Amino acid sequence: MRAAMIEVGERFCKSHRICATPVGIDSLHLTLCPMGKPDWPPRPLEEALLAAAGEVREQGFTVNLDAAMRFSAKDGQFPFVLCADSATNEAALGLRKAIAAAQARFGLQVSGVSSFLPHVSLLHGTLIDSIEESIAPIQWYAAEFALIRSFFGESRFEVVASWPLASAPKPVVIDLMDELANMPDLPELPDDY
Repeated sequence: MRAAMIEVGERFCKSHRICATPVGIDSLHLTLCPMGKPDWPPRPLEEALLAAAGEVREQGFTVNLDAAMRFSAKDGQFPFVLCADSATNEAALGLRKAIAAAQARFGLQVSGVSSFLPHVSLLHGTLIDSIEESIAPIQWYAAEFALIRSFFGESRFEVVASWPLASAPKPVVIDLMDELANMPDLPELPDDY
């Protein structure tokens, strides 16, 4: 999936004739929730984040990235990102809220929890035109979430720890032929019915 994401970024650069700095393949990630600001420091910050994440109990979900667009300027940079469909947005927002609520229990307040657009940043540049286009869907099953340390200004990230998400319940498969074979016989209808 990461290779497919990089390919979208490369196609975008070629088709729109722009120069941009690509995000390294090992740094691609879908941001869920920022670190909360301490209300009261009950313990060291990283310890509070690890404890909060350990309390999150959410179900895994399928991530479907199906659009590419440029975000508005941030520090003179215009990131080009892959965006998720509405089902992914809903599932990711649920996980974001659960992570923020867990952080709040450990004295870390996350603002803007409901204003969220799940995305994966691919490129950064100052001259990326405003554009939005559909792409062939890139999908994977989100089976875990991670605490990532970001090295600002270096476009480098380090996974501190990760936690599994609950597996989706398997659907019950009903064999209709077996059900029909085990049905009781219906009574005979009278001839004058």
